[in-house]
Amino acid sequence: MESAYRLFNISPKLEEISRKSEEEVKDIFKQIEETALYNQARVLKAFQNVPIGQVHFSKTTGYGHGDVGREAIEKVYAEVFGAQDALVRVQFVSGTHTIATALKGILRYGDEMLAISGMPYDTLCTVIGLEENKNSLINQGIKYSQIDLDENDNFKMEEIKEYLKNHKVKLVHIQRSRGYAVRKALLISQIEEVIKEIRTVDKDVIIFVDNCYGEFTEEKEPTAVGADICCGSLIKNAGGGLCEMGGYVCGRKDLIEDIVQELYCPGLGKENGATLGQNQNIIQGFFMAPTVVASALKAMVFAAKLLENLGLDVFPKAEDKRSDIVQIINFHDKEKLIKFIQGIQYASAVDSNVVPMPWNMPGYADEVIMAAGTFMEGASIELSADSPMREPYAAYMQGGLSYESAKLAILIATNKMLGE
Repeated sequence: MESAYRLFNISPKLEEISRKSEEEVKDIFKQIEETALYNQARVLKAFQNVPIGQVHFSKTTGYGHGDVGREAIEKVYAEVFGAQDALVRVQFVSGTHTIATALKGILRYGDEMLAISGMPYDTLCTVIGLEENKNSLINQGIKYSQIDLDENDNFKMEEIKEYLKNHKVKLVHIQRSRGYAVRKALLISQIEEVIKEIRTVDKDVIIFVDNCYGEFTEEKEPTAVGADICCGSLIKNAGGGLCEMGGYVCGRKDLIEDIVQELYCPGLGKENGATLGQNQNIIQGFFMAPTVVASALKAMVFAAKLLENLGLDVFPKAEDKRSDIVQIINFHDKEKLIKFIQGIQYASAVDSNVVPMPWNMPGYADEVIMAAGTFMEGASIELSADSPMREPYAAYMQGGLSYESAKLAILIATNKMLGE
């Protein structure tokens, strides 16, 4: 049988390094598979408890009144996330839109938001007003403060507690994943610890977690360890590669009621919002999510070990505990970065003939190059890679619907980057 490596002209040298790298991470793969099994059991139990049936796949249009599928989906999400309530809607157009809607639904004129994991993701900076925008939170009278993580990517506990003692903060913001920052993703244990510390000085402050890229990477979600609200996108982890659009918010029931009125309008509650035939994709995608996330994690671990064995600077290392599906590769070379990202696009099942180039992408301060040959536009749970065109010329790679397809793409992109 012809080798998979030969089909894509992967060099014998890279094939040898690939086999060595995979052998070196086999114990890490086993740990990932055990987490996936536990998370799959939690999801299955929630499906049975609702219980999910064929009736929940039905389509609604217009106002969406009486959508039993939408109601069942939100019960499943609430149970799996350990939350009082959930809002899972196709009307959210992205993770950023979901987070922005939640923040605007909770915060009022004169309130203060404190970010304790450093600078938020680039697109959220515009929402907040760190990049000028007339519709930003800051321009609507919301105050913003920020405390960075320490040099070891831990929360500055004492500084956070002291700030909360001396300021009337309405909402504490935590970003679980790294965005375009070269830092570790925050572990659930870190989030749980900081929540406990915050509660010793302020029992009422709302603790809000941007959960994008983190779902099902560990055995608990932020709302299960004390967060009041967590948000994410259905075209990332939680959608399992099947969702065509949408986002979710899980958390306290009273906060969900405020957020749904921001999503639609004051006076309209959760009983509105047609699902337009997407219920089966949402339900089935969520069922598959633990397995798909495990494939993505294994692909990123493999990439980290392979590229480190080739002498590249990778973060996190293959052996590091992970809490998101993102892998950073620091090329320190603009041309190598571009070749690698173009290689990921070439290795995609969709739009493999497209050659990505850096461009001024809306919502970003720098030019961005992005490989995303995905079935769903912008679906980060499918293998993609992108980078702002600035030092250290780092590729941010994430996703992989199957380990095998992601592994091939990583090898093809590496082969092209090396010019072999």
